Parts: sequence; C-alpha cells; structure tokens
Amino acid sequence: MKNKLFTAICLLLFSGSTLFAQTGAHFVTAGTIEYDKTINMFALITRELALNTNNDVFGQKAFDAYKKNHPQIQVVKSTLVFGDNKTLFTPAPAVETPNNFFDMPMAQQNNTTYTDVRASSRISQKTVFEEKFLVTDSTSKIKWKITDETRDIAGYTCRRANGLVLDSIYVVAFYTDQIAAVGGPESFTGLPGMILQLALPHENVSWLATKVTEASVPPPSLVAPKKGKAVTGKEFKDRLKSFTKNWGPYAQGYLKELQL
Repeated sequence: MKNKLFTAICLLLFSGSTLFAQTGAHFVTAGTIEYDKTINMFALITRELALNTNNDVFGQKAFDAYKKNHPQIQVVKSTLVFGDNKTLFTPAPAVETPNNFFDMPMAQQNNTTYTDVRASSRISQKTVFEEKFLVTDSTSKIKWKITDETRDIAGYTCRRANGLVLDSIYVVAFYTDQIAAVGGPESFTGLPGMILQLALPHENVSWLATKVTEASVPPPSLVAPKKGKAVTGKEFKDRLKSFTKNWGPYAQGYLKELQL
C-alpha cells in the first residue's frame, strides 16, 4: 500500500513539473526595442492647409512642389531601452533635412523621454523652435480600455487597447505582457506590459517595434537627459501657449502635438 501511495505521489509531482515546463512563460525584464515611426505626410499637410479658410494659393503650390520631391510616407527611427522599471526613449538622428515650410511637430521626433515607472514620473528633453526644454512631469494620463483583439508583433503576442490622451486624441495600442516592463514609444505608457505598436489614427502617425533585443542594461544607459531649460509640465504648457497665442486656428494642433 505504501509503495502504491509513493508511486502515485511521484507521478503527480512529475506530471506537475512537466506541465510547468510546457506552459511556463519566459518574461523579458531588460533590453532594447527599435521602433519605426510612420507618418502620412500628405494627410498631415492637407489637414494643415485646410485650417486656412482663405484661398491659400501659395500653400497649395508649396504642397504640389513637395509631393513631386517627397514620398507620401515618411519613416523615422528610435530606440527604447528598458530595465529596472525605467525606460529611456531616444530618437535616431534625422536622415533627411526637414522641410521648413511643412515643419510640423507630428512629422518629427524631437523628444528624448526618461520614465521612472515606480515613481510615475518622467523627464522629457523637448526641442521646440530650436530651443531645448527639460520638462519634469508625471506620466501621461491615458484612459485605456483593453480589448480581446490580439496580433503578433516582433515575435510577441500583443493585445489591443484603445485610449484617449490629452482629452481628445484617440490612441490604439498593442502591448505584450511577455515583456515585464511598462512603457512604450515617446511618453505613451500605462498598460500592463510593453507597447510594441501604437497609432494615432486621426493624426496619421504610428509606431511599430521592428526588433526586440533581450539584454542586461548597464545603469549608465538608463539615465535622464540633462540638457535644456528646466521647467515643470505646467510651465512648459504655459510657454507653448505664449509661443502660439497669435497663431489662430493653427495653435490648438501645435499645442497638442508638442505636449505628446
């Protein structure tokens, strides 16, 4: 009887350990993510021109010339380093010289953003009209709603979440809980995992992770930017309002884009 009981216990323990080995998931805790930001330049410029209720002949001519020399879709690159509940988003240097006439913030990546997840705080180095600011603020307040839709991105199963940021900007994100770090491109965060794809459908821009590299991250690789005029989030917003107070219908769009 004792032998049978012993055999049964061994079988139970063996089957349990085998099941764990088959279903146990591996979670990435540190590494680097490479993103592509895709911008529909023709859609951005069309929306910008539509704000001018007068017949903007000069603007339309500039747009026609732009379309002859530039692709509709522009792609810019960035990296996100993560580890120890911290992330650092860094844009890659621009390959092309920006077109000054259509120099819209949404078409660029001017922000280096350091986020401390535990402290729910971030420090962003933002370049606005060739002036650098160092903005200290809490993490973005995004109202997320997680759905059942999933897709595979860069080898990770991701779940869709819909959100609203700055009260009016609609956000679609796909995040994975296989990466045990909270974060995403730019200042987007707040989901139970890492955002590998993010789109602002009405703004005609999106970010997509093209490569995830699991690796330990040395502390010097996860430090906040230090150059720029130090301001709080409120002070930065007030400064932006001062910059754009005489911009008429263009002001609201620039205010939103520069705060992301």
